[in-house]
This record gives sequence, C-alpha cells and structure tokens, in this order.
Amino acid sequence: MISRELSSKIFAPQSIAIVGASADPAKTGYRPLRYLIDGGYRGKIYPVNPRVSDINGIQCVPSVAALPDRPDLAFILLSADGAIEAVEECGKAGVGIAMVLASGFSEAGVEGHNRTKRLAEAAQRAGIRLIGPSCLGLANLHEKLILTGNAAFAEPGLSPGDVFCASQSGSMIGALLSRGRSKGVNFAGLVSVGGELDLSLGALCEATLDDPRIKSYMLFLETLNDAPALRRFAVGAAERGKPIVALKLGRSAAAAELATSHTGGLAGEDHVASAFLADCGIARVETLEALLEAGSLLSRVSSKRNARRAAAVGVVTTTGGGAALVVDQLGMRGIDVVEPDEATLNAIRATGVDIESGRIADLTLAGTRQETMRAALEAMLASPQYDMVVTVVGSSARFQPEIAVKPIVDVGSENGRLAAFIVPEAPEALAMLRDAGIPVFRTPEACADSIAAAFARGVARALERPREIEGPSHLLDEIEGYELLSQLGVASAEAKAVNSDDEPDPALFPAAVKVLGRDIAHKTDLGGVELGIRSTADFREAVDRIRATVSQRAPTLSLDRVVMQRMATGAVGELLLGYRIDPQAGPIIMVAAGGVMTELLQDRSVRMAPVDFDTAREMLAELKSLPLLTGFRGRPVGDVEAAVKAIVALSRLAERAEVVELEINPLMVMPAGQGAVAVDVLARVRTTS
Repeated sequence: MISRELSSKIFAPQSIAIVGASADPAKTGYRPLRYLIDGGYRGKIYPVNPRVSDINGIQCVPSVAALPDRPDLAFILLSADGAIEAVEECGKAGVGIAMVLASGFSEAGVEGHNRTKRLAEAAQRAGIRLIGPSCLGLANLHEKLILTGNAAFAEPGLSPGDVFCASQSGSMIGALLSRGRSKGVNFAGLVSVGGELDLSLGALCEATLDDPRIKSYMLFLETLNDAPALRRFAVGAAERGKPIVALKLGRSAAAAELATSHTGGLAGEDHVASAFLADCGIARVETLEALLEAGSLLSRVSSKRNARRAAAVGVVTTTGGGAALVVDQLGMRGIDVVEPDEATLNAIRATGVDIESGRIADLTLAGTRQETMRAALEAMLASPQYDMVVTVVGSSARFQPEIAVKPIVDVGSENGRLAAFIVPEAPEALAMLRDAGIPVFRTPEACADSIAAAFARGVARALERPREIEGPSHLLDEIEGYELLSQLGVASAEAKAVNSDDEPDPALFPAAVKVLGRDIAHKTDLGGVELGIRSTADFREAVDRIRATVSQRAPTLSLDRVVMQRMATGAVGELLLGYRIDPQAGPIIMVAAGGVMTELLQDRSVRMAPVDFDTAREMLAELKSLPLLTGFRGRPVGDVEAAVKAIVALSRLAERAEVVELEINPLMVMPAGQGAVAVDVLARVRTTS
C-alpha cells in the first residue's frame, strides 16, 4: 500500500521536475509546463533542458544533477533509452517518484522487454517508485495540478469535481475529461497508469481513498494487472461508500491463456474479469456513455440486493415508443421489466388516468400533467415488486423542461430507486435532473447498461490469494484425483486401479474401463475409454482395444494399469465443475452443462473462489440448462442441493495453493435425495517438497 507521504508527493507535489521539457508548442514535451502555468499550479517547477535557457519565462535546468533542490516528482518526457538514464539520474538526485511517458517497452517485442528489464532494474537501484512507462500523466484539479502530455487538457476553465478517473490507456483520460464535461461530470483527478511496471492502477487509486473530495471512481481497464491491489482498493472504496464503475476492454477476445481442462476454455479471460469485478463490488459497464453516466445511479442503488433473482424494473412513461427502447435494452441484459400489479394500477387509476395493464405503465398524454406523473411514480416506487423504476420522458422535456421533470425531481429526491431516460435532445432537462442528483441518461443503451451493471455487482469482499508455489506442475492420475475429491468431501463413483492383465473385480460390473496414468488430459481423445463392460470377457476385449488404440496415439504411455469404475446409472443430469487459479485474478470456480453438452452449449457461470452456499445456488440458477435438473416437462427432479455442496467444496481449493486446477466432468446429479457423484476428474498440482 502507498504511504500517505508518497500519495501526497504524487497527487499534491510541492515541486516538479519536467525532464525533457520542450520550448516547441508543437511537441508533447511543451504541454505539461504550459498546463501547470495556465492551471495556476502553486509549487515549484523545474524544466530540465540543456539546450534552452528558459521556457515560458521559467528558467531551465541543464540536467537532473543540476537541480537546485530535490523535487517531489519527476515527469520524464524522453525517449525509452533516455528515460532509463533519467531514472538513474533522478535516483542519484534523491527524487523519489518518476512518471515515464515513453513507450517502446514491454509492447515492443524482445528489444522492448529488454528495455523493461533495464528500467525496472534502474528504478530498483535508484530507490525510485515508477508510474508508467507509457504514462501520459495525471491531474489533481483541486490542487491546480495538471501534469500531462494529453492535448485534451488544453480545455480552458476546468472545474474540480468529485470523480476520480484512472485509465490503463493514456489517451483515454483526455477523452473522458472532455466527454464528461459535456455531460456535467467534473473530475477531482485523473491518472494514466501506462504499463504499471511498478505502481499499479489499483495501488494509485487506493492512495486516494481518504481524500474527502473524491466521492466515486471511474476506471478504464485493459487488463487486471495487480489484481490484489485492485481488490484492496475496491474493498476500501466500498467501506467508505464510494462506488466504482469500470469499462474493461476484451469482451470479444479469445482467452489469453487456456488451461488443460474445459474450465480453461469456457472460463476465458473476459468471464474471469467479469467475475472478479463483480466480486470486488465494481460495476462493469459495456459502453462509454454508461461509464460516464452510471456514477449517480451507483451511489443510490445498494449492491446488497438479493442476487438470487433477476433484478426487477418498472417503467413509467408518456411515450410508449421511447419506453420500448429501454425495455428492449434491459431485456438484452437479462433485466426483467415487470408489469405493475393490480394494486399499483389502481393507485395510478385513482388519479384519473385510465391506464391499461401491460409491461410498460404508459400514462399517454395524461402523464404530462405534473400531479399525474408524480402520483404514478409514487405508486410504482411504493410497490415491493421493483428494485428500480425508470421514467421515460418524451418531447415535453425539450421545450417545457421545468414542467416535464419537476415530478421526477420531487419524487426522486426522496427515493433512490428512480432513474430517468430523456428521449429528445433536452440539455436543460438533463441539467435539472443532474443538479438534483437524479440518475439521468441520454440513450436507452446507457440507461440499461448502467442498471444491469449496478445489479450485477456483488458486495466487495477481501480475499487472500493462496500463497504461490514455485516449480513445475503435473496432472494426477484418475485414482489420485478421486482421492483428492474425497479429501474435499465430494463423492465419486466407486473406482479402483487394476493391473491390465489381472482379473477384474466383478463387484464393479457394469463398469467403465479407462487408461490410467499421470499427465493424461483427455482419455477419450486417446481412445482410452470403454463403457458398459459387464463381464470378464468384456473386460479383456476392452483392455485389448485400449492397448491397441492408445499405443498408436501415445506410444510412450504405460498401459500396465487401467481404471475400473462402476458406472453410475439413473442420473437426472450432468454438470461440469471446474476450479483453477487464474494468473491475474486468482482462484475461480465454474459450473457448466456437463458431459457431451459442455462444448455444445457453452453454458457456464463463473465466480471467484471460495463461494458460499447461496452463491453456489446463484451459479446454478444462471445456467440455461438448469431446468433439466428441476423437473422440466415431467422429468424427475435432481438433487440440486448435492450439486450445491459439491460446488462449495470444490471452491475451497482456494485454500490449497498446491492445486492449480481441478475439473469434474461430469458430475452425475441423481434424483432428489440421492446425491451427486463424480465419474471423471482431472487435477493439476504443483510439485511440492
């Protein structure tokens, strides 16, 4: 965690060295000095440039070594190789913190990786904390500090606000600044974290938590770099009542790294990111508009809603077409728009509006009367049906904003579950609602995106990642995997290792016979599985077939032993349960449709591990295939609670650092009251002393 002193030197430095400051207004190196002067920065500024005597009337220093005193912060604007030398010089001069703008490091191939190593070593030798590389700078508008090379900060008259923005993309802080200003969003501060070689986004945000001028956070993410620091920050923000909204890129990208099991393929990078952010209480939005507009909604909607059911939203409007836009967008995100019940309809009808039942509470033109709209909103919000009510305002908002939005302001100031979507372009109405603290949206996409993100987040929890174990890993053989499951309290079908030339155990008929050995990821692909074995003769034939096929596909594999396992019969359905340690986010648990349906349906739910019983039930409820276990079309009801217990047990592997991944596929779910049993397991563990 960054100390209070270090935080002060980063976000409120008393003196700054700009290493590589330029006198040419066309160059990036000119901007930071210009912005500091124009913004009214009150500290000392030392432009470091050996070729000119002064820039904008401020005397230049020829080198870092020639600095008259030790600045709190250095912003290094040199090339990649020059930046490395400058970091070393800053260390000798006693500078404790350096921001490096240059690119050409880890993103630039082998040569870039070598530079990254040199930069890290230089900073370590010098005792310097780094922000960057590829850092475009930072701003603290309350302290009149604008230290960035981003051209958007030339914007005049920037007003300090209460939102802190952190971005892993350098240019985005300028885009968010300008776009936010057009929406009435004013920032307390912004930081571009760049390559996060040392100080990460999470660590820098964590350092601002106790600033009372910051009320909420906005994050633009490309990766989950330094996830432990990001989680600490999120937990701290939740404790202080400061909501976080994030836009993370990569929803359509393939997983960066796939594990050996199906768990690696199905729980790809983006699914893990969503699970991690939700577990941290961070609202993940999909659109740039929602990133900028969701903050006021998050501050009014609790993340402690009962997540075991879908969020229920009511919609009241004077324009059916505009409301339908919101309904469609909410439905695409899994949010139910619920028809008002009879009591709510009667309360609205009591105002004299002959409203018809339907998914949308359409007041038609009668709703343009203030008293009618107010009564309708009060009736909707009084109903226990709704987690949130959205009012959709039509054309009257443009030319009669004081009439159109006054009922919303009156009711919304007393109830945090109200939001608004303004259909026409109506800047005055938008401003009136924003000033009143009412969540208001300019597009149906941003409205639905923000609501879905608010309800998808969980309660931030502090989780300790398992200690890391160095060294190689290996797959256990199937019998060893069942022994591990037994330790966790997860049942498996009876199985034993049998020498392939020995007599089979008749007590296990009908049996499955499988090739046995470590580091076998997929036995079926090797031709190493035979099912429905009912006699000694069948066993011999099965072993011969396995030997013939496997010896061709895996000639080095020992075929001395096989698994003989009693076949589980009478199952209602099959699940896949998977656990693995994600290299960025940490331990995850996944449940999916199992058996042959796994890859076909791609039906899964992912959480950070460990999970409790309620969360395990939520995960099962998210599966589209769950009805197959709960009596769909007269099918028998499965022992879902046994599956819940297995999910919870498997998730507790998060307490065992030696297990890298474990997958049960399938877990056979028996009829209600008869349990659930694993009939195949894949487990990878670290080799320990």
